[in-house]
Amino acid sequence: MRPTYFALLGSLLFTATSRSGPIDYLADIKPLFAKHCTRCHGPQKQSSGLRLDTAVFALQGGNSGAVIVPGKSADSRLIKALLADKGAPSMPLGGGKLHSKQITVIAAWIDQGAKAPANEKAEAAARPSHWSFQPVKRPVEPAVKNEKWIHNPIDRFILARLEKDGIAPSSEADRVTLIRRLYLDMVGLPPLPANVDSFLKDDKPGAYERVVDKLLASPHYGERWGRHWLDLARYADSNGYSIDAARSIWPYRDWVIKAMNGDMPFDQFVIEQMAGDLLPNATPEQNVATGFHRNTPINQEGGIDVEMFRVESIVDRVNTTGAAFLGLTVGCAQCHDHKYDPLTQREYYQLFAFLNQDDEPTFELGKPDEVALKKKVTKERTALEKQFKALDKHNEASVLAWQGKLTPEMRADLPMEIDHIVGIAPNGRDEKQQDTILTYVRNLEKTRHAVGGLLQTIPFASLAHLNVLQTRNRLEVRLAALKRQEPNVPTSLVLRKRPTPRTTNVHLGGDFIRKGVKVDSRTPEWMPSVLGGSRLDLARWLVLPENPLTARVAVNRIWQGHFGLGIVETENDFGTQGVPPSHPDLLDWLASEFIRLKWSQKDLHKLIVCSATYRQSSKSRPELALKDPRNRLMARMPRLRLEAEVVRDVALAASGLLNPKIGGPSVFPPQPDGVFVFTQVPRVWTAASGPDRFRRGMYTWFWRSAPHPGLTAFDAPDATMVCTRRNRSNTPLQALTLLNDEASYEFAAALANRVRAESNGDTDTLLSYLFRLCLSRAPQPAELAQLQRLHQQVLREIKDNSAEAKIIVAKSPKALAATGENAALVLLARAVMNVDEFITRE
Repeated sequence: MRPTYFALLGSLLFTATSRSGPIDYLADIKPLFAKHCTRCHGPQKQSSGLRLDTAVFALQGGNSGAVIVPGKSADSRLIKALLADKGAPSMPLGGGKLHSKQITVIAAWIDQGAKAPANEKAEAAARPSHWSFQPVKRPVEPAVKNEKWIHNPIDRFILARLEKDGIAPSSEADRVTLIRRLYLDMVGLPPLPANVDSFLKDDKPGAYERVVDKLLASPHYGERWGRHWLDLARYADSNGYSIDAARSIWPYRDWVIKAMNGDMPFDQFVIEQMAGDLLPNATPEQNVATGFHRNTPINQEGGIDVEMFRVESIVDRVNTTGAAFLGLTVGCAQCHDHKYDPLTQREYYQLFAFLNQDDEPTFELGKPDEVALKKKVTKERTALEKQFKALDKHNEASVLAWQGKLTPEMRADLPMEIDHIVGIAPNGRDEKQQDTILTYVRNLEKTRHAVGGLLQTIPFASLAHLNVLQTRNRLEVRLAALKRQEPNVPTSLVLRKRPTPRTTNVHLGGDFIRKGVKVDSRTPEWMPSVLGGSRLDLARWLVLPENPLTARVAVNRIWQGHFGLGIVETENDFGTQGVPPSHPDLLDWLASEFIRLKWSQKDLHKLIVCSATYRQSSKSRPELALKDPRNRLMARMPRLRLEAEVVRDVALAASGLLNPKIGGPSVFPPQPDGVFVFTQVPRVWTAASGPDRFRRGMYTWFWRSAPHPGLTAFDAPDATMVCTRRNRSNTPLQALTLLNDEASYEFAAALANRVRAESNGDTDTLLSYLFRLCLSRAPQPAELAQLQRLHQQVLREIKDNSAEAKIIVAKSPKALAATGENAALVLLARAVMNVDEFITRE
């Protein structure tokens, strides 16, 4: 039978105490640790945060705390592990166990005080050799044979690789394709026919660059590239989880747009979002910028552990910081040391500590007098609501109790609207129905007081009823007046340093209840060090030029925005398990250039889109199918399906319906019925009928629990976590959406109306103009012939059916005569807006 832990321990203690003379750490202990322990607990690897290659490190302990209690080997977790005590991990892991005599020696050393030599030196951990962890160095631009093809240094790196593999680059795309490509990439909108014509006529040097400069100066540039950033910020208009209540954080979205349009240097862009509130004399805008980390979902369900979900929010912020700025899978170290990258669990919680010192208030953005009035009104309203609640205790539960007492005879006397609501399951009622039945029950209570006051024969009881009724009426009138008086002050969610610091511990196994050793704010050992432990210190550390990751990750993501994939394909994993860069020297040159350009994103965009690489044709080439089937060497320009919001935007622009307003609260364009059938809380989606109906896709209200179907159909992220790259799928549902969605039908009808209003001439002229509005180019003869055949076919089918024609043209937001010709033009517009090229950037 295997001896028990206590028997073994007793034997060891007897042996240890009977040993004569002191234990020599260097001669007796260190060799044992070196042979049996330092493979997992040495300078290169510290499992569970424990390092045993020096006595000092051994005494410091690991993530769970001390493993050696000097003078008390029986209480030392190291001895328990070596003895494989029940409940303790058996050590060494995966190797031969120490002999009892060896354990006896270690126990004796501990009992003698675990004395450490004063001059013991620790072996320095080797700096990670992985390419992305090395400092950014500006490489020499390579020589190439075809100098004529070069527009800027980007082309040298691309062409050098192509020439090495014996591949020629593609020819430059035609000018119509180039200008449409530029418009879609830079502002997310197609060029007007007039823009195309002007570019085609401009034969002076620098015509292309002038278009680039114009687009970079457009306010729509900020919308286009701001939407890319909002994917990283996991922006949404609701809190998520099952309750998914609405939130106001759109001012943060507008801050991103404004920062992009103003070409805020990327280092400042990062600092303000991470810690704008901690900057000297922080402005309201800098406070709003911290909404970057308030986009985390919030769980408002009853009975939850509030601290647990607060910790979950910090975990999300740590993981988002790692993915968005460092391109690392930092989240893998939440529960244990990262298995592949040099990030320990302790270092994870040291990063956690930077973000664990904040409150999460709502920031008001009105003018000083508006904010003051709002505070005054809120204070009075809160007091009155407290009084009203004491008189009126009706809520959802009391409504259900009242409903449960209804007899068939009583239901027969209910107003038709109330009886209808009673017949709906409580969790199936929308907000309006819930408010209606609650108001009805409240009014019943008021009536009871009024009647009671009249019928009571006891004067005191009569006066009590009337007093309650009068008080309720007075409170309701005053609350209604306060509601009218209260200014509509925009608010946004922000971070703010809390006055009392929190203690941060390692969470053993990622469980916030199992507290490990206490940690302070600190960056990983192998990275440039940071002075200070505040969120602002972390923000400045992220954008240090010496930081090997941030600039590389940023330029890679911008490259991805133009070419579909980054130079590093795994844009969220620059670690050892990520895909190596296709052009490592180009990546480093771009990173160093980005810093040299003082972190100007606009200058970087201009550099990329002005390259010969970007200007290549996207036409497929058979000879590349074997040599470079995925186009990683960039011998041609890739074709990209537009993102979900831009699919809507190009339709709005082509139809002439686009409302170009920048910023403001999110809006409610049409969406199909039934979207909220499966959500826990029923929602009411009332489609806007004015200009807001035609806002850009990025302004569409985003419920996390039920996003707009037009966005999800085209792969918009769900905003629950950081999204570093969107998928691009190709499904029948996308075609059905473009054909049959209410908004798509409106766009087609408006496009037909626009063609009628702006184009004079025969049918061919109308068809050609419709084609140009959608695709920027004139139709080829074969395409025009196909349009003519389709037009004639639908015209024959609908010409004598005035009722059908009336239904079709009725979709137009602007009046359109119900003729067969107009109805046929609507159907033709519907077809052209559904072709692949319409939603593709060539």
